[in-house]
Amino acid sequence: MSTGFVSVAYVVASVLFILSLGGLSHQESARRGNFFGIAGIIIAVGATIASVSMGAGGIASLVIAILIGAAAGMFLANKVEMTQMPQLVALLHSFVGLAAVFVGFAGYLDPLVITHGAEHTIKLVEVYLGIFIGAITFTGSLIACGKLDARIPSAALTLPGRHIMNLAALGVSVLLGAWFLGADSTAEGMLPLIIMTAVASVLGIHLILAIGGADMPVVVSMLNSYSGWAAASIGFMLGNDLLIVTGALVGSSGAILSYIMCRAMNRSFMSVILGGFGQTTSSSSATAADSDLTVQECSVDDLCEELGMAESVIIVPGYGMAVAQAQNAVGEITSLLRDRGVTVRFGIHPVAGRLPGHMNVLLAEAKVPYDIVLEMDELNDDFPTTDIVLVIGANDTVNPAAMDDPNSPIAGMPVMEVWKSGQVVVFKRGMASGYAGVENPLFFKENTRMLFGDAKESVDKILGALRS
Repeated sequence: MSTGFVSVAYVVASVLFILSLGGLSHQESARRGNFFGIAGIIIAVGATIASVSMGAGGIASLVIAILIGAAAGMFLANKVEMTQMPQLVALLHSFVGLAAVFVGFAGYLDPLVITHGAEHTIKLVEVYLGIFIGAITFTGSLIACGKLDARIPSAALTLPGRHIMNLAALGVSVLLGAWFLGADSTAEGMLPLIIMTAVASVLGIHLILAIGGADMPVVVSMLNSYSGWAAASIGFMLGNDLLIVTGALVGSSGAILSYIMCRAMNRSFMSVILGGFGQTTSSSSATAADSDLTVQECSVDDLCEELGMAESVIIVPGYGMAVAQAQNAVGEITSLLRDRGVTVRFGIHPVAGRLPGHMNVLLAEAKVPYDIVLEMDELNDDFPTTDIVLVIGANDTVNPAAMDDPNSPIAGMPVMEVWKSGQVVVFKRGMASGYAGVENPLFFKENTRMLFGDAKESVDKILGALRS
């Protein structure tokens, strides 16, 4: 295939990727955005294969690799539940980082094009940066996946002098980079490259371990950005324009999303990246469970009676609803109440669940109309005029300690102000704290009642009672 034809194919693929990102920004156009992305990657892979000269053995190996990867992807897509999607996304980011490391080493040991002088130095810098970012992305994403899957404690690991340790790792990497650039041969350059990879891998582990559960949604989007910049660096090394464009798109969009989420959580972007937020600390809210305060319980029959008299209902879902797989029953309850003239809306916090948009996808799966699914900023002012708020599986995103307790780990984080409504009913298994490890004073407020038990069972009982 001619170079011109490949360039045209790459331009088309780049446009499709941009259209894909635009489509994924809205629920109504998300399906179309996915189709644009699929078409773009098919064109990109096809053009890349056609542009490379290889024998029958090389083509066979490539086809086998693609088939193995496609089979693994289809297996994971069918096996992984929606509640496990954040872990899967983090794991996929680790694959991108590992691929960047492997391609970087391969490009250094067996370069496609021999370079000299300043051009060679620039290429070495590209190799070094690609491997450095890729190694951090690989190990950091694995730790994020472990935290999201509860295989690793969500509490932040705050080692003494952790920031000095991170700066020392960066300083060592810079010195190793100087050694690498000054190496007289490939064999001599391999030693600093390998040492840097190990240092970057440890740095990636420590950076994510130092970030607490409250900030994990930001971490996932941040790692998405890292994976994009790693891909862009490798694209420069390989001279692949499409990889540069795609990596820049992923890197910049991930960084922008991380920044937006930090603003939504009243967090400093740099502070989240460097750790130190999200860990559990002692506060007045943490001692609420040990005080004389008691909770008021609610029965299904009582709640159904109140729903029958309500004119306005807001449902605030969280990760607990996803775990219980209660979204379909919640969607049916919504339909029944709306048929009876009740105004029902959903309030979605920017970091509800474990991934941006997690709750929106679940509600779309349950066929909840898009126009009644509102963001926090669109709905917070309406709570005082709302009769009943149903908090289903949410905890940290409805915690008043974020506004009332300056010593709380989530202090300053904007939350859904559900306690301002006439009545709050919290669906919860028990009195355990949320993912951020912070006690919730909401449970002890006068207008709050607790409906204990599995969210799916509770919602099914409510649905049955409303039908009858």
